[in-house]
Amino acid sequence: MSDHSANLPPAAAAYLEGRRLDEVECIISDLPGIARGKAVPASKFERQAYFHLPDSIFYQTITGEWGEAAGEEGFIERDMILKPDMSTATAAPWTADWTLQVIHDAYDRKERPIPFAPRNVLKRVCKLYEDQGWQPVVAPEMEFFIVARNLDPAQDIKPMMGRSGRPAAARQAYSMTAVDEFGPVIDDIYDFAEAQGFEIDGITQEGGAGQLEINLRHGDPVKLADEVFYFKRLIREAALRHDCFATFMAKPIADEPGSAMHIHHSVMDIETGRNIFSGPAGGETDAFFNFIGGLQTHLPAAVAVMAPYVNSYRRYVRDHAAPINLEWGRDNRTTGIRIPLSGPGARRVENRLAGMDCNPYLGIAASLACGYLGMMQELRPSRQFRGDAYEGEGDIPRVLGSALDLWEGATELHEVLGPEFARVYTIVKRAEYEEFLAVISPWEREHLLLNV
Repeated sequence: MSDHSANLPPAAAAYLEGRRLDEVECIISDLPGIARGKAVPASKFERQAYFHLPDSIFYQTITGEWGEAAGEEGFIERDMILKPDMSTATAAPWTADWTLQVIHDAYDRKERPIPFAPRNVLKRVCKLYEDQGWQPVVAPEMEFFIVARNLDPAQDIKPMMGRSGRPAAARQAYSMTAVDEFGPVIDDIYDFAEAQGFEIDGITQEGGAGQLEINLRHGDPVKLADEVFYFKRLIREAALRHDCFATFMAKPIADEPGSAMHIHHSVMDIETGRNIFSGPAGGETDAFFNFIGGLQTHLPAAVAVMAPYVNSYRRYVRDHAAPINLEWGRDNRTTGIRIPLSGPGARRVENRLAGMDCNPYLGIAASLACGYLGMMQELRPSRQFRGDAYEGEGDIPRVLGSALDLWEGATELHEVLGPEFARVYTIVKRAEYEEFLAVISPWEREHLLLNV
């Protein structure tokens, strides 16, 4: 018999203080980042050391169809063993009873990590850093839209109605008045986050109508990916309480900017605790430039993971707050790779390519993998870019099909992320792309029906 309740993190213990736990949601992220799992009575959870789910949850496309990724034995839906990571136990404060969520890790019957489980992919990359004596540190930024309820996919997505009774205004970046429009939703986001033990570094209004950004404190990649995974659900629940939707689509509204998950990276020396991007005198090191070189060299192939849907590529629009190339620059938001202002101890590299629609475990893993390859291969970046990078040519894929072509040939990246993950991801994404290509769009009916 397990004794899970003795291992609760402080926030979960505080949430339950003086209360009786009713239910535990045993969850794991699938490839899109959707929480899959089972809800069990608390008494049963206390007695179970693990539970089972079929491995086929990782073969599903976003529409619920299946990719033929089961391997040689065929589609037999073999059970995985899912074990709780009690350090992830956190409240589900929107539920009617007292409920905890716990993220689980997936293993096969020989106790080996399932290689295509997203959290395991990220752990694999972190282990490669650890083997070199490095500790990767990340800080994700989450952009998203709060929009009016949309019950008909044929209708355009519209901004939500604000507190003033007017639709949320666009192009009001950093406006406190605009933030106030969403006051009740933001209050619930803060309350839920506090109950779950998450520290928000700040909430700002972004450039789009109803677009907000939440910054998280830097830390361990797996812990931060867990938080983004949890936050997506938390934010959706907060919006639903106020008769609106939260969406993490990369480009939900045609004339508005898209939503990114910018990822800041630094790397610490495990032995000394120093940032390896800065030398003893505070200067920039070879490792710093190699990391940038790795992003420039390997990101084109990794885009298929960071921009995983056909909609993702609508975000990469010139002059629309998203990068179109892989230039790097200091404090320059037009480049795909930005070096923010900081002191030597906080020197970091920001990847601005990842969309908010990516799976946080996979997006962070792919970004760290590119930097890791850069440091291991001692890759040098191009010259620092000065000026407006939107004036240059785009050098990232413009559609998912092209991105998948690059991804399929990226054997070095596959070795870092895991060849079996790469195989399954490729098959599922190809199946999803085929599903999309089978749909006739309103644009085609409008312009081709009578004109060609």
